Amino acid sequence: MKMPPLLVYSVLRLLAFLVPLAVMWVFPIMRELWWLTAIFAALIGMSISILFLRGPLSGASSEIYQRREARTSPARQSAAAQDADAEDAALDDASHGTASHDTAAGNPTAKD
Repeated sequence: MKMPPLLVYSVLRLLAFLVPLAVMWVFPIMRELWWLTAIFAALIGMSISILFLRGPLSGASSEIYQRREARTSPARQSAAAQDADAEDAALDDASHGTASHDTAAGNPTAKD
């Protein structure tokens, strides 16, 4: 059974924080300065994540993208496409209207 990439990435990110936290917690000075231990563990976890978790991150990102695309209704996509087509047609009509008007007026700088 294949685990979802988002779950894999989340677990690995959590481990990248908890393992350094546990290792630093062994030292008595770090137990007294618990807030400094948490900051160091977060920085180490972030570094590990950036360096070694690119594959799981891209898998999780693609899964999120696919879910979002699947949720987008076809009606919204077609409405957006119809709106874009209407805008393109209006711009084309406006540009042809001014070009034909300038040409009819005898303006030699107008381009078709």
